[in-house]
Amino acid sequence: MAAETVTSTDRLRRARFAVAAVFCVHGAVTGSFATRIPWIQEHAGVSAGQLGLALAFPALGASLAMPLAGAVSHRFGARTALRGLLALWTLSLTLPSLAPNVWGLCGALLVYGATAGMSDVAMNALGVETENRLGRSIMSSLHGMWSIGALLGSAAGTVAAHLGGDARLHHLIAALVLTALGLVLCQGVLDVRSTPEEEPPPRFSLPPRSALVIGAIGFCGVFAEGASLDWSAVYLRDELGSSAGLAAASTTAFALTMAVARLAGDRVVDRFGAVRTVRVGGAVATLGGALVVLAPHAAVTMAGFGLIGLGIAVVVPLAFAAAGRSGPNPSQAIAGVATITYTSGLIAPSAIGGIADATSLVFSFGLVTLLALGLVLGASVLRAGGRETASGKPAPAKSAGPVG
Repeated sequence: MAAETVTSTDRLRRARFAVAAVFCVHGAVTGSFATRIPWIQEHAGVSAGQLGLALAFPALGASLAMPLAGAVSHRFGARTALRGLLALWTLSLTLPSLAPNVWGLCGALLVYGATAGMSDVAMNALGVETENRLGRSIMSSLHGMWSIGALLGSAAGTVAAHLGGDARLHHLIAALVLTALGLVLCQGVLDVRSTPEEEPPPRFSLPPRSALVIGAIGFCGVFAEGASLDWSAVYLRDELGSSAGLAAASTTAFALTMAVARLAGDRVVDRFGAVRTVRVGGAVATLGGALVVLAPHAAVTMAGFGLIGLGIAVVVPLAFAAAGRSGPNPSQAIAGVATITYTSGLIAPSAIGGIADATSLVFSFGLVTLLALGLVLGASVLRAGGRETASGKPAPAKSAGPVG
């Protein structure tokens, strides 16, 4: 019996590291693409406005395709589904750089977003299942590994761009390497399979009510994240007259704060629980937003952006975890939350710009501060599926299905 328990524990530990590495691979694709957008724009011959239109298509593709992930996992099993969907995502990296014009780019990014969304749902569902079987929080560090992957992909892309490399060759090599890594890593994740009597999830359906409520918390976190990432440098430059270098450093510092906080977040969640963690995080982010809005000096404003990143870092991982425990179909609930968060990430940058045009950037970040306050008020919706006891500490969760 003892040997069997050790074997089971070792298997879960290997599965935890495997799914973390999958998150890293997923993030590396995003980082690889983002650094070559200028090359892709020039190659396709599109204007800034046309590029803005094309960059809306990944979120559109993801929103349309994410509900399919549950049906794929039900039919083929979680491991096989993740292996196939992740391979489609890594290989789709080659498509945008091949686009000859704006419509080709829109089509390529639609496929790119669809495969991103489906693989995102599949890996988050497996992350939630692994967390449940371990009986401790891991979702924050999984998303931290995604951020590390994005940083690694961005670093490689920066080197390729600096050397003047053709993005088509760069993305082909990156896609082949990441696909091979993904296929190997997926061998180590849990192989969760549906029971014979379990009804298959619908191919397309509205998100369950629980996902809508939890998704509202994710919306607040992602809106604050997208606004800070895209507008922090502009804010320092335009509102405080900072140099270009200092303004850019604020964005880098925000991204690094997010990554570090996510990697460390699981210990905090295990000790204090999801609800208390998000409440305190929301308070920290609200303080950060107030500093951004009120501070007269760049250093204090940068500290404010850092506090926003620190406060919202674990919101999305915990929203996915709560969605996966909120009903009988984790993939469907996670797809619903993911759709809401993708939408938030899509509209946040343009919404901040529109409000700034009508009023000011200071007023725009006043809205971000209010949304951060919403995390404090609405954190209790993350108390889902029995993972938190009254003391705020995690409780053992039931498995969602058999493992092969």
